[in-house]
Amino acid sequence: MSYQATIRSERFAFADLRELLGRASEEKSGDQLAGVAAHSHRQRAAAKVALADVPLSDFLANPILCPDDDAVSAALLADQDASLFRSFASLTVGELRETILGDDITPAQIASLGRALLPEMAAAVAMLMSSKDLVYAASRLRVITRCRNTMGQPGVLGARIQPNHPADDVGAILLAAVEGLVLGSGDAVIGVNPATESVETVGSILGTLDRLITTADIPTQACCLAHITTQLAALEKGAPVDLLFQSIAGTEAANRSFGIDLALLAEGRERVLRHHHQRGGFLPNHQVMYFETGQGSALSAEANHGIDQLTCEARAHGVARLYDPFLVNSVVGFIGPEYLANERQITRAGLEDHFIGKLLGLPMGVDVCYTNHADADQNSAENLLLLLTAAGCNYFMGVPCSDDVMLNYQSTSHHDIATARRLFGLKPAPEFAGWLEGRGLGLGLATSVDFRLDRNVRLLLADAGLS
Repeated sequence: MSYQATIRSERFAFADLRELLGRASEEKSGDQLAGVAAHSHRQRAAAKVALADVPLSDFLANPILCPDDDAVSAALLADQDASLFRSFASLTVGELRETILGDDITPAQIASLGRALLPEMAAAVAMLMSSKDLVYAASRLRVITRCRNTMGQPGVLGARIQPNHPADDVGAILLAAVEGLVLGSGDAVIGVNPATESVETVGSILGTLDRLITTADIPTQACCLAHITTQLAALEKGAPVDLLFQSIAGTEAANRSFGIDLALLAEGRERVLRHHHQRGGFLPNHQVMYFETGQGSALSAEANHGIDQLTCEARAHGVARLYDPFLVNSVVGFIGPEYLANERQITRAGLEDHFIGKLLGLPMGVDVCYTNHADADQNSAENLLLLLTAAGCNYFMGVPCSDDVMLNYQSTSHHDIATARRLFGLKPAPEFAGWLEGRGLGLGLATSVDFRLDRNVRLLLADAGLS
């Protein structure tokens, strides 16, 4: 089915929904690389005009990737609340945008509506929104999840401690984790990206972090962000797995390039749930999965099927929704300037990813980051950090000095998160905030390290028997 629009007497035609979405998406270097981007600002404007008039039912009648050819498409279609969708199927994409931004709909109603949307519909709505629209709409949506603590409530801004080390030195990882705890980070997760894909290394990291968490009675969770099969192998050897991590994408072929499929994710989730029931110590009805996504991942695997970056990302969010995760975050800007070239593109992608994730019902965080060869700097990251805080982002990354010495990219620091909390009057997760107060550490609102740091680091290390 083709679509058309006229801009100042110039007529533009789009062969199908896939082409229309690519041309309507905001400028991204990855879409240009893939050949799906608009050729001019006029064509992009025309595509947005045409997209605004597309009935939502067209996305069901004309799928951009056939469910018979792609397991992700089939799973997303099966997951949709078809009964609820029928109540607003006659809306156009533009009318859906006006509904979401309107004063007559409550946040609960938006959340319910989101459950009935295919990810492609959410992507289409985002394409018609300004940055302000994306911030405002996302700010109305809260997604609350539970593991050892509770994340996502109003007034809460969480932080993942990311204590990576280029040699997987467990002592250095532990010290960096304790530093983050003292500065108020770590309520989302203490999450380590291992430098080596080794069952023994993963088990050692998880065992050490579990010792810290249990002996110091910290209401948080640990994760080692190795491949899912490595984590499950470590689990079989006795490693304590709080959250099961995996990077995911929006097409079957892209996920295959990651060495995963939907069945493996489902199996892993069930195994960790059984493991938790045997261990105890977790909140009732808790979630156990942690997913990372990011615009450009499907294209980098040559598995985007001619679909634009934003729509592929939305479909990855749809995959995450299948498994009721505790945490999801977009690693915006991590893949590099070939996919998001500069500050403007990274900022736009971060706001899009966060909004779409929240609309689809995900507990969205964002790794506000950039590679050293992108046209961006730390001011770029701080600008996006503040926009996403205003948008109600669930959590950010706490990286020592914002510089990840293992992954060799730039992110956000514990001090950045503390400053955002202070500016917006936010606190860590309530259970974690209580633990901080009990330690005399305040609520992670300090914007500089003070004289208490050395003493408290020693105390936490002593609690873990590692002083």
